[in-house]
Amino acid sequence: MSQSSKCLKGRLLLDGGNLTGSFFHRTVVLVCQHDAEGAFGLVLNRSTESKVGDVLVADLPALLKEQKVFLGGPVQTTALSFLHADEFLPGANVMPNLSLGHSLDELVELAESFSATRRLRVFAGYAGWSPGQLDDEMRRKAWLTHPGSVELVFSTPPDQLWKAILNQKGWKHRLLAERPEDLSRN
Repeated sequence: MSQSSKCLKGRLLLDGGNLTGSFFHRTVVLVCQHDAEGAFGLVLNRSTESKVGDVLVADLPALLKEQKVFLGGPVQTTALSFLHADEFLPGANVMPNLSLGHSLDELVELAESFSATRRLRVFAGYAGWSPGQLDDEMRRKAWLTHPGSVELVFSTPPDQLWKAILNQKGWKHRLLAERPEDLSRN
């Protein structure tokens, strides 16, 4: 990350209409890490049909087994990551009250402990950028940015997230949100 670059940790990246035909077409990516070593993010709006109990061979709490798995990105699709939030989460490492984890033991421990306000989402794979790569994509205007929030991560239905955020950004972005996937059908 260059001196002039802005740290995007905790921000959302949205396909601004320039990623048609790529894995990231119409995605919303939460940037979880962004520094001189590169960037790491999770696609928030690509749920799969799989449940955690279907993809992890481990002794898991029943509640965790029923959690849906999201496709976090095209890199290492067998790698486990999870986001968890709570009303008060000291030491949160993505944004206030939101943390990223990768350890199966930590995931099981979270699932076994009780908190009425905890939220959890499990991901297979991730989006990754080498040093300077995301900064370059930002200079080329490949992505739109939007402030991240725990509410956007967990409360907006994933299949509506991209459009919902674009609709908040003004008329020009609303046009993009309503544009058909296949322009020849317009």
